[in-house]
Amino acid sequence: MKNFTSFADAGDYHALLKQALEIKANPYGYQHIGRNKTVGLIFFNPSLRTRLSSVKAAYNLGAQAWVLNAGTDSWTLEMADGAVMNGSSQEHIKDAIAVMSQYCDVLGVRTFPTLTDREADYGEVFFSKIMTYATVPVISLESATLHPLQSFADLITVAETKRTERVKVVLTWAPHVRALPQCVPNSFCDWFSEVDWVDLVITHPEGYELDPKFTRGARIEYDQRKALEGADYVQAKNWSSYYDYGQVLSTDPGWMLTPAHMALTNDARFLHCLPVRRNVEVSDAVLDSPNSLIIQEAGNRTISMQTVLHELLK
Repeated sequence: MKNFTSFADAGDYHALLKQALEIKANPYGYQHIGRNKTVGLIFFNPSLRTRLSSVKAAYNLGAQAWVLNAGTDSWTLEMADGAVMNGSSQEHIKDAIAVMSQYCDVLGVRTFPTLTDREADYGEVFFSKIMTYATVPVISLESATLHPLQSFADLITVAETKRTERVKVVLTWAPHVRALPQCVPNSFCDWFSEVDWVDLVITHPEGYELDPKFTRGARIEYDQRKALEGADYVQAKNWSSYYDYGQVLSTDPGWMLTPAHMALTNDARFLHCLPVRRNVEVSDAVLDSPNSLIIQEAGNRTISMQTVLHELLK
């Protein structure tokens, strides 16, 4: 592993998952890996789980960590190549990332899509600049199109709780009050469509189809109730339209997950990446039920990051 930005960087996911479960069983047993190492974390948008779990993962490995909020903790950054910097920006991203690379052994970066320019977002123009200018391994803490640490944590959660060798996993769209990116569902599909013991079904209203390169091998079902039948795991998440880019095409409250929906499943465990709009995306009754794994799933964000750091630092 040279960088970690998508499922493709995971290599042998069976081996990576095995390593993750070993690390979870003995979280402080690999501190020689991080000794005298520094993990840098830069955030271009807000974060709770990603920020805190990444710092804890570094500490668990015996490494130090620093966190920078771009634009508030630092100079205003210029992103455009060849810019004449006579405006409000004070430092070019080219210089900033190169300098930050001097201060860490691994650099974690969290960016966010514009939701207005699909070509730029899906070309990962911004993240590609960071990859170009960094001189240390880069970890995606979320990019314009993917959130691989979240999906890896989801996989860990399913692997450690599954009751049968093969499982049906359903990703269902949920309503929301804002237009949200496709990063989490893209990444969830990117990972779970490749796992050989998962049958992945994606359900959403028409018009919310994801980029086909991420949904290969999954079954698309527009009838949410039909999709949920016999499910062993249900992941709920909102996303805006990919084809009518960034637009909210539906706010149908009937898609909010309730106990009536979950009753159609095979006593399914429930997943959500958090944060969640309670009683908009998912009802309290589902989120607080014994089958809800949302807190365990959030805890596994530390394990997914710690495993990736282990692979990059070793």
